[in-house]
Formats: sequence, structure tokens, C-alpha cells
Amino acid sequence: MMNGKITVSRKTVEELPIADRETVYWDRELSGFGVRVYPTGSRMYIVQTRAKGKSRRITVGRHGLVSADQARKEAARLIATVKSGGNPVPFEANGVSPEDAGPMLAEMAERFMREHAKVRCRPATVVKYRSLLDLHILPMLGGLRMGEIGRERVAALQYSLHDRPTTANMAVTLLSYLYTVADNRGITVETGNPCRFVRKYPEKGRERFLTEEEFHDLGNALAELEVEGKLPRNVAAAFRLLMLTGCRRNEILTLRWEDVDLEAGEIRLKGAKTGPRPVALSPSALSILESLRSTSRRGNPWVIASRRGDTRIASLNQYWPRIRERANLPGVRIHDLRHSFASRALALGESLPMIGSLLGHRKVRTTARYAHLAQDSVKEAAARVAESLRTDLQGG
Repeated sequence: MMNGKITVSRKTVEELPIADRETVYWDRELSGFGVRVYPTGSRMYIVQTRAKGKSRRITVGRHGLVSADQARKEAARLIATVKSGGNPVPFEANGVSPEDAGPMLAEMAERFMREHAKVRCRPATVVKYRSLLDLHILPMLGGLRMGEIGRERVAALQYSLHDRPTTANMAVTLLSYLYTVADNRGITVETGNPCRFVRKYPEKGRERFLTEEEFHDLGNALAELEVEGKLPRNVAAAFRLLMLTGCRRNEILTLRWEDVDLEAGEIRLKGAKTGPRPVALSPSALSILESLRSTSRRGNPWVIASRRGDTRIASLNQYWPRIRERANLPGVRIHDLRHSFASRALALGESLPMIGSLLGHRKVRTTARYAHLAQDSVKEAAARVAESLRTDLQGG
């Protein structure tokens, strides 16, 4: 952790550079008053002073929520309180001592990202965690010690996102995860995990399943746009592979040729969301991959390669609106292609366990979301059988 000297003011704090590790800048005028700059760009006012031979470091507040002038006045008060032997941190709710309150949440969050998320999680998950922390969790709770955050504060965080229930639930889940990881690392908060008894918001299901006719329209749209030069050939191939394999978007976009075995008729996903897994290829999917292989630029390792250098196509989002419009499929998301693959498998009589295997689900409950479709198929089959027997039952 580097250190520097500045005159703390709104302007100087906002102009402080962001480094790849935490940096503390101390105020030239008030000894022991400073600001800590995190690699994320967040800035936290702090105080460090000594009393009875012991050094104390206290977080004053987050820049943006607390002004530089307010932080300076509070810092002076805290320093005076410590030197006079008083308690500088008035814990409002839990009645715990500073020793039992644990680290600042902002500090634990940075440690979590550095030592856990970036080491154990997929890059997309790291980005999601970083966004939840910076946009929602840290602005409300980052300036508090973990022992200060009770159920009421967690509920307030959740309610601040009540118009986005999925995001609200993810924020509470991540906050709870911070406490779990802290405990696993021997950082015990006496008050426990405040997220334990906070009920999550119900989330509306957004699954959309394409009919046979809609699949036909989508296939025609891809072919037309490709012929018209409005859709790159590799992009059209990526969408066809999504439809024919049930893979996730990034599983296709990050697929390398070394992971494709055309002779065995399968691809081997190394970085799949639920861990490495093989995906069997149908003759149609094989044909698409063989065509891509025959025209791929030498030395480019990516299946869905871009037109420039040895890179891959990074996203399909910009192409989807025109495809969806041409196919007349308003509101359909790219991820619905995966749901529709599962729906078609059920319609063809495949079991839920088999569909879970096809989609790479690690947990049974993930596949159980399609159970209602299985019941619909049973009802339709019962209706067909009953109708076939109707004439016999009426007699002649």
C-alpha cells in the first residue's frame, strides 16, 4: 500500500490517480487524516491515530456521501476522542465493541474480489460482482464495519432495488457471500450474517419458447440477412449453433478449434458455467462447423472468428435486433434459444434428467423449471389418445 501527502479537499480527492493497488494519501494540515483510494476508483476518508501506545485506524466515510469538509471535522473529533480515551465508533444497533465488529465492508469487498473472485470465478462472474459492489452495495454499506450491518440495513439495500427484483436478490446474495467467505478466512463477525433472514423478492419468469413455425421464421431471417450482406457469415453460424446445441451464448463465442472434435462429433467446453463438459453434435451442427473450418483464417484459434487479426467476435447483441425484427419475434432474447432447445427436447419425449445433461445443468432444480412443459406434453398426449378412442367408445 503506497502513501502520499496532499491537502485534502473535494478537488484534490477527485483528482487522485487510481492505481492497481490501494493507495493512502495523508493530509498535510491535519495529522492522521487521509483518504484511501481503491483500484476500483472509490475513495474512503480515514483516520489513523495513537492512544495508550496503540495505533487506531478508523473509517470516516465514503467520498461522495461525505464531503471533504465534513470528513475533516469528523476526523478531528475522532482523533480528539481517541486521545482522550473515549470510544471513537458509536455502534448504533448491535451493542458490539469495535474489536467484535470486524473489518470495514469496503475492505472485505476488495479482499473478496482480489483473493476469491478473481482466482475462483469466471471472468463474466467477476464483472457481475464488481458491478453489484460498485453500483449498489458499497455506496450504501461500504463505509460500515461488517458488524454494524444488521438485517434492517440489508432490507434497506434490497428495497432500494425493489423495482429490479432480480438485481435486488443478486445484491443480497453477494453480500451474504462476503460474510461466508470472511468466515472461511477466519474473520468472524460476532453479530453473524445479517442476510440470513432477509426473504428474497419473487422473480417473474421470463422464459419464452419458440414454436416450430417461429424456428422456421428465424432460420429464414438468418439466411436472408446473410445473403443480403447484412449479417456476417460467422455471426449467422453462431446463431445456428446456439439453436442446434442449446449452448449458452459465451460457450459458443469462446469456443476454440482445439475444443472441437469433428471426427468424434462433439465439442468439449472447458470454461462452461458449470464446469468442463462435452456437447454432442448433430449432423447439422457438424456441417456448420466443417464449413467454418474450411474457410477459417490460418492461425486464428477461434471458431467464431472476427474479420480482423486473430480475434473472435466479442458479442452478438448488436446483430440480434435486426434478426428478431426480420423474423417478427418481438421480445425474444438470445437466451430464449436455449430455453427453446429444451422445450423442443421435451416435446420429442426426452426426460428432464436427459435435458439437464444436454444443457449442462449441475443442479436438478435448474432443469425443474421446465417441468411445467413436461406436464403440458403429458396433457397433449392424453388428449390425442382419448380423441383416438372417442369413436370406439361411441359405438357403431
